[in-house]
Amino acid sequence: MRFTSLVIELIRARPRLVVWLVVLIQAALWLILPVLLYRSPPGDLATVLAYGREYQVGTVLGPPLAFWLGDIAFRAAGNHMFGVYLLAQLCGIATFWTLYLLARAIVGGQQAVLAVLLTMTVTAFSSPGVEFGPLVLARPLWALLLLHSWQIMGQGRRNAWFAWSIEAGLLLLTIPAAIGLLMLVTGFALATERGRRTLTSFDPLFALLVIVVLALPYLIWLLRADTLALPPWPAIADLSDRALHWIGLLGGLLLAISGIVALVVINSGWFGRNPEDAPIIYRPPVDPLARDFVYFFAIAPALAGSLISGLFGLDRVAGGGIVLLMSGLAVIVATGDLVHLRRQQVLRLVWAAAVIAPALAVALTTLLLPWTGGEVATSLPATAIAHFFGDSFERRTNHPLRAVTGDAQLATLISLDAGRPHLLLDAAPERTPWLTLAKFTETGGVVVWRASDTVGTPPADIAQRFPGLVPEVPRAFEWPVTGRQPLLRIGWAIVRPKTP
Repeated sequence: MRFTSLVIELIRARPRLVVWLVVLIQAALWLILPVLLYRSPPGDLATVLAYGREYQVGTVLGPPLAFWLGDIAFRAAGNHMFGVYLLAQLCGIATFWTLYLLARAIVGGQQAVLAVLLTMTVTAFSSPGVEFGPLVLARPLWALLLLHSWQIMGQGRRNAWFAWSIEAGLLLLTIPAAIGLLMLVTGFALATERGRRTLTSFDPLFALLVIVVLALPYLIWLLRADTLALPPWPAIADLSDRALHWIGLLGGLLLAISGIVALVVINSGWFGRNPEDAPIIYRPPVDPLARDFVYFFAIAPALAGSLISGLFGLDRVAGGGIVLLMSGLAVIVATGDLVHLRRQQVLRLVWAAAVIAPALAVALTTLLLPWTGGEVATSLPATAIAHFFGDSFERRTNHPLRAVTGDAQLATLISLDAGRPHLLLDAAPERTPWLTLAKFTETGGVVVWRASDTVGTPPADIAQRFPGLVPEVPRAFEWPVTGRQPLLRIGWAIVRPKTP
């Protein structure tokens, strides 16, 4: 008898169960890992929460929805990062489940499982998924938008227009790249006969009305802030450097899907001696429009995002990991109606390694890097730092800490204290418009910096912006993993409130 593993039988018999198992296991992994290892928020997460605390309609960081939801989750968990980590993983679960529903509508349930498994190996959906923010929130919204776009254009379901309009409006409130993504959807609809047919009814007009109503406050803020202008175009002399930068961004995207490439190569029949013994995952023939739909949204967002980022010199691809959402499904569609699963044990090992390797790398970096003298950003004792300065200010002035400024990294961590003080970026106060230097000196607060000596002399730029600043004795904090790092010394000074 032909041997078929239990995993293959589960994919054939219970595809939804397999999807829920792997997605929930990955979400649990990335929920437990930061709770156990991280002593401070990863990446720009502290800044996201500091901006979300202000509930601005718009900021220099973009649309407001992700910032608001991050602050709500943080407060709901009792000012603990667990709520934000949980929200990030809920976004991941919603993304993969929606991708499964879209893939099932195109290639059937069994091959849809394979599309989800391949997509899970993309590195953008591993450790970066912990850093809740606009890009993480945009992933389920983009997946839902693609699902309902296919239901409208491919299946003729007019009742999906309302959900599509809600998702488009929320996407506009999440990332600046939403306009480009919606233009790609509109362009695909105009380029296909069935897509043009869906635009001839009144449904798109009602959808446009809903989108405008949802995004109107942010659009008004954009007009008032005069931020609709494009970045300056590069000079002709800089085009070669920008082209090299674009190639580098494309290389980064290819590196992100290296897990998919490795699985495809291992599963290929180039090295198989007995291809007839491989189990087969079958699907019905794919609609030609569905094939074009998958290929277009697997290639166009990544190509356009990398091109725009390379042209304007951006560090990351516009749209982040969402541009790679359809990569796994595109591989499955290109494979054919019959997917042969060769070398099953090797495939399982490589897939597990691609999913677990980022988590293992995070754990090893957190535990081993301090022994080399390096500093791990997520190892800063954020809770101890925030409690000390919040408590010190209140004992000295008999007022709760209202604002914090100075070193941007330290100030954002202190802004997560239970009292949630305002953040002021004194080096660029226009980035925190809710608070000015004059208002800060009036209401009072704490100024912090990295101490370079035992006296706690403030850096020259901080001393210039705050003349007459009287530094306190620097406060030393221990690292969770001592290693070979010196104590973390933070210089600080109190600006006493001038009003009762």
